[in-house]
Amino acid sequence: MTYSDGSRCPRSLILICVALVAFASLPLLTSAHMTSTSVSIVNNSSREIRNVYVSHVNTDDWSGDLLETSIGAGGSGSVNITPCDGQQMKVIGEDADGCFVTTVVNCGENSSWTITNDTARDCGLEGGFK
Repeated sequence: MTYSDGSRCPRSLILICVALVAFASLPLLTSAHMTSTSVSIVNNSSREIRNVYVSHVNTDDWSGDLLETSIGAGGSGSVNITPCDGQQMKVIGEDADGCFVTTVVNCGENSSWTITNDTARDCGLEGGFK
């Protein structure tokens, strides 16, 4: 509402200020739901892990390689999933043979993943996991 002298009603100014504060706080509210998760990877297998990717569970939206250096047999490394924007994320390791191993981690919880020679691998053969 505007008075005849051109000044605005204080109530209108208050509503405009409230709207501006609400609009300015949206990015803060959105980022509050995105978390970071660290995954420690222990390679107790006889194979080298060359790449690590993440994907949302039940989708094939793989990230780029998150691993800075390969993890040799008996070695360990870690990756950070940022943002970990689901309830859970799938972590995918690729070995030197081009085969994949996976695990699922909970977002917001730091995890440890141990890969052994008994960990099921998907080498693109019939009957492999997806």
